[in-house]
Amino acid sequence: MSTSSAQLRPPVSPRVLVVEDEARLRELLERVLPGWGFEVVAARSAEEAMRLAEADPPDIIILDLNLPGEGGLSFFRRVKQRWPNVQGIVQTGFGSVESAKVAIHLEVVEFLTKPASLGELEQALDRALRRVSTTLPVIPTSPADDVQDRQDTIDIPDDAPAGAAGKTLEEVERQHILATLIRHRGNRTATASALGISRRTLYYKIEEYEKQGFKVE
Repeated sequence: MSTSSAQLRPPVSPRVLVVEDEARLRELLERVLPGWGFEVVAARSAEEAMRLAEADPPDIIILDLNLPGEGGLSFFRRVKQRWPNVQGIVQTGFGSVESAKVAIHLEVVEFLTKPASLGELEQALDRALRRVSTTLPVIPTSPADDVQDRQDTIDIPDDAPAGAAGKTLEEVERQHILATLIRHRGNRTATASALGISRRTLYYKIEEYEKQGFKVE
């Protein structure tokens, strides 16, 4: 199957499992990540995290190395044996060369030292999402789908400012972003990747367009 007739479509709301025994950091991630377009569940230990994973396997795991009971890398090794496509991001304040070697062997996306900035975490999540995309099955699209994509248009509200057909740079950008979103059938992860911007930037722009009265599917 040629790439011209197929495309990779990441999950619309990637599921992130946060495994962190530090309550403040765990709660921070539970608040922040949904705003970046992720579905988030959190656990205090490896045992609790495994139960959550078995109930609904995650796309990405953000985990601490030093957990009560089973350690983070031991847990992630078990996860990779069960679900090879799950991507991991390690956050720890007690990293070591040996831990880094194990993390590399398990193909961990990023090894972040606490306290990592939200910017560093966002970049790591973007890299993890790119890996998730490459492990997903290719979904074929027909020529009819491509024609329909080209025929899709953006709904412009009746009370939009004059010139909303796309005369200014701002309007051209808006129509380009919304048209790309339509082509990817509302998949914001794929849209952000196609546009070459982060998911957080895309979500911010969509939020602004909705405030302006533009309909965003």
